[in-house]
Amino acid sequence: VFQKWVNREISNFDYLIQLNTMAGRTYNDLAQYPVFPWVLRDYTSEELDLNNPAVFRDLSKPIGVVNEKNAKTVKEKYENFEDPLGMIDKFHYGTHYSNAAGVMHYLIRVEPFTTLHIQLQSGRFDCADRQFHSIPATWQALMDNPNDVKELIPEFFYFPEFLENQNGFNLGQLQISKEVVNDVVLPKWAHSPEDFIYKHRKALESEYVSAHLHEWIDLIFGYKQRGPAAVEALNVFYYCTYEGAVDLDALTDEKERKALEGMINNFGQTPCQL
Repeated sequence: VFQKWVNREISNFDYLIQLNTMAGRTYNDLAQYPVFPWVLRDYTSEELDLNNPAVFRDLSKPIGVVNEKNAKTVKEKYENFEDPLGMIDKFHYGTHYSNAAGVMHYLIRVEPFTTLHIQLQSGRFDCADRQFHSIPATWQALMDNPNDVKELIPEFFYFPEFLENQNGFNLGQLQISKEVVNDVVLPKWAHSPEDFIYKHRKALESEYVSAHLHEWIDLIFGYKQRGPAAVEALNVFYYCTYEGAVDLDALTDEKERKALEGMINNFGQTPCQL
């Protein structure tokens, strides 16, 4: 697969899907859903210029520190963390770039994810201000908040329907602006959900992303996923998210085991290291 990708015989999209599959990710498990990168950083221009490197996200950095401002906070959190019981290793992020709630967050307008979201929120929609209502606003929130580290899902590159409220769900209205949450607000350069998907996919397959995608792959699937390289890259997550960090079979207390399983499922999981 790697050779095929290097020879440009398969697209970046296909390569990412195959890596996700090899690392145990699947559409059949929300806790192990395929993970894709944010590839752009320009959601405000009238036109999207894919020949300009400045419109792309820095793929060599975890999303939590793409904004240089956040790096200091993230570093300090890691350095100052101490678990009095000595069980929990230091970490940069207490949340994860891929988890079930995040998948439902993005796909809330389409079934079965709508129903799953409602179940997660104890029978109703979460408050409107926490809904996925705008792509530019979601990116801005990521840049402002080092605790929000959601990457994307594959649907952002092929499935325009998830950006439209075709089922007419009542998702509430934003507190301050009173704006009703309906279809997802798109970047200015996208004239429709289809246009967004077309341009976003083009961005994923662009020359810039083809040249830098391996840097992101190192963080998510490769050698910068754990160990000293992960520490240096500001890429260490809560210990529970790593494969093999917890031996569930060794837990004899059924309650404790259930609690830990729940935590792993809700928290997010780091893919198997390839």
